[in-house]
Amino acid sequence: MSTATSSRKTAAERREALLDAALTEFAARGFHGASTDAIARRVGISQPYLFRLFGTKKDLYIAAVERCFADTLERFEHAAEGLEGHDALMAMGAAYGEWILTDSRRLRAQMQAYAASDDPAIRTAVRRGFGRIVAFAESTGATREEVHHFFARGMLLNVIASMELLDSSEPWAARMIEVCRGHQ
Repeated sequence: MSTATSSRKTAAERREALLDAALTEFAARGFHGASTDAIARRVGISQPYLFRLFGTKKDLYIAAVERCFADTLERFEHAAEGLEGHDALMAMGAAYGEWILTDSRRLRAQMQAYAASDDPAIRTAVRRGFGRIVAFAESTGATREEVHHFFARGMLLNVIASMELLDSSEPWAARMIEVCRGHQ
C-alpha cells in the first residue's frame, strides 16, 4: 500500500507535468491544432482530469504561455545577476541563445503564442509576459536604445532560429546572424 501511495503524484505535480506536456504539444501544433487528449495522454491522466485542473483548453494554453515567459524571465535574471547595462543584455542574449538551441520547444512556443494573439485573452497573457521581460531588460540600466536593439536582434534571431538557420550556410542568414551577434 505504501508503494502505491509513494508513487502517486499530487495535483501540483500533475499540474507541472501537464504544463510541460502542454508546452510540447502547443509548441508543435499551436493553440488550435493541439489536442488536449494528446496532452493528457503524455502525462498519463484522463482528459476530464486535465479539465478539472485547468478548466478549458484556453486556460491550459494561457498557463503554458505564462510559464514560458516566466521561465524566460527567470533565465534572463539569472544570466544578468551582478551585471548592468550592456553587459547584462549580452549575458541575457547568450543565455537565451543557448537555451533555444537546446530546447527548441521554448522558441516554438513563443512563436505560437505571438501567432495566437488574435484571441484577446491569449493576447493579454502574451503582452503581460513580454512586458515583464522588457521591464527587466530596462531595469538593468541599459539605455533605451540598447534595450530596443536587444529585442530587435532577439526577434530577428527568433525568426532565423525558427527556420532552423542558426547553423546554416545560407549566406543571407549568416550575414544577419553576424550583425545580431555584433560582428559587422
